[in-house]
Amino acid sequence: MMALITVFTPTYNRAYTLPQLYQSLCRQTCKDFVWSIVDDGSSDNTEDVVHQWTDEGRIEICYTKQTNGGKMRAHNHGVRLCSTPLFVCVDSDDFVTDTFVEEIKSYWPQIQSDKKLAGIIAYKSIKNEQGEYRVTCTFPCQGRSSLGNLYKNGFFGDTTLVFKTEIIKQHPFLEVEGEKFSKEAYAYDQIDQEYEYLLAEKAWTLCTYMPDGYSQDERNLFKNNPHGMALVYNQKAKFTPGYINSEKIGFAVLYMIFARRAGIKNIYQQSELKTSFYPLFWLLSYYYEWKWREKYPR
Repeated sequence: MMALITVFTPTYNRAYTLPQLYQSLCRQTCKDFVWSIVDDGSSDNTEDVVHQWTDEGRIEICYTKQTNGGKMRAHNHGVRLCSTPLFVCVDSDDFVTDTFVEEIKSYWPQIQSDKKLAGIIAYKSIKNEQGEYRVTCTFPCQGRSSLGNLYKNGFFGDTTLVFKTEIIKQHPFLEVEGEKFSKEAYAYDQIDQEYEYLLAEKAWTLCTYMPDGYSQDERNLFKNNPHGMALVYNQKAKFTPGYINSEKIGFAVLYMIFARRAGIKNIYQQSELKTSFYPLFWLLSYYYEWKWREKYPR
């Protein structure tokens, strides 16, 4: 019988963190899942470690190794391989509660037939300086919401996102030739245009931010992946409601900054914010490129 849930983990040189996640999956009170690992070209002993676990047979594991191409390519590969109704990404430096799978499964009857629900949003608990795992912020609303509306209404925490596989397959992460990073928001913003999520006020994932993680190297990610950043902010300008407002202008300005750096041609023609004020926004982009030079370095 096919499992209900794919617990997906993209990994790169994380043989030293994966055991914590593996042990948490072995402790699951419900085994209705498969652990799918896409190894993004690791040069450590990740492959040997995972094969050892596969031989143990404690849980079902699907391991695939690809040429290093960045998390977004590993994620898209994992989605393509997924054959279960639900898909949830758990990063290689995270682990999950013992009832993680059981609780997700308990929500399945509520979301299965609701065509307007893309899945479930739950909390992430983050390890603080005292070594305690805490939820940093609670949802500003109850019941259901799009991901974007949660953050617009004051939420600033991290989330665990459980997707209906059929929906995440339709909205892959952005891949740009020659770049190895793109913001997940590119796909999530598209999903928000059509769907909401059921809100589960539970902390299912526990996270420790590692020194070699993406979140610790944000400045270089912005610097080294300008084309993808331009496409993300251009789409945000498109999806932001209203004709002209400060948020929309801000996204349009960021699009211009990164489009210039990426050498994109016909920047105006490709812009999602076409207006007679565009020359003014173009000048503003140079000002903000200087003002934001620490956050968005060249």
